[in-house]
Amino acid sequence: MGLDFYKVLQVDRNANDEDLKKAYRKLAMKWHPDKNPSNKKEAEAKFKQISEAYEVLSDPHKRTIYDQYGEEGLNSEMPPTGPSGSSSFFSNGGGPGGFHFNPRNADDLFAELFGFSSTGSGRDGGSRSPGSMFPGHHFQTTFADTGSQRVKKAAPIEKRLALSLVDLYKGATKKMKISREIADGTGRTAEVEEILTIDVKPGWKKGTKITFPEKGNEAPNVIPADIIFYIDEKPHDVFTREGNDLVMTHKISLLEALTGCTVQLTTLDGRKLMIPIKAVVSLGYEEVVPKEGMPLPKEPSKRGDLRIKFSIKFPSRLTNDQKSGLKILLV
Repeated sequence: MGLDFYKVLQVDRNANDEDLKKAYRKLAMKWHPDKNPSNKKEAEAKFKQISEAYEVLSDPHKRTIYDQYGEEGLNSEMPPTGPSGSSSFFSNGGGPGGFHFNPRNADDLFAELFGFSSTGSGRDGGSRSPGSMFPGHHFQTTFADTGSQRVKKAAPIEKRLALSLVDLYKGATKKMKISREIADGTGRTAEVEEILTIDVKPGWKKGTKITFPEKGNEAPNVIPADIIFYIDEKPHDVFTREGNDLVMTHKISLLEALTGCTVQLTTLDGRKLMIPIKAVVSLGYEEVVPKEGMPLPKEPSKRGDLRIKFSIKFPSRLTNDQKSGLKILLV
């Protein structure tokens, strides 16, 4: 079985020229070998498949042959016969009465669609011969210098994503709708809407950065901007976060401070806890409850601590008898 060129380009079988160009530009940018130095062999193979798929589907004659006979029809010296036994459909092909598909150089096709010459030399002196699929100079250099046109990447678009402490404790999925301009191979643009999905991991902290590469507006001679979301933290009614610890303040009377009490609370994941306080609570005292804090970002099974601080309410006045009784008790 040959390749399914529609699946390679991730388009349906009714895709028009504009759909094909958009799909090719997106995938070619993603899989260009110079953008994938750590898995260059895989990238080269995918880049070649993407180029072949676009070359066939963007050519009405080749696409018709492919739709009827598949990849075998493109690569046959002698075409398969139709129901009437005639093969005249292929009379414009490469052989006598046949059609033989010779894919174009993938890098030349890429250069043509992105608007710069596929011949000549790069700034580092690397040549671009017709037989070489990948230029001697690097991808970044190719986009930085295209003769009289200089291509640069747009500045990143930064956005704040405010999350509740509950979301940061339990994890959550957030979907962000964006509108952006998409350009086709001719430079025309159209506005589209996309949904960006952010999987919030338990324990993420304020300032965590999530980047969506090149999701900004497309325009001629400009590499789209990255969209960057920075995590922010909404205030909580009970808890504040200090590192991986959760901190709360509990109000108690002077009597409770001296004789003990029980702190009742609801955790961020909805559990009810009753914490007995047996120590004498002095100013600055904290009760530490191990492993009831925030999940550790890199080890969500582990947690920080819960630290309970106390606000002691002193009586506004005492009678003489009360004062005398306290003197007897506390001396």
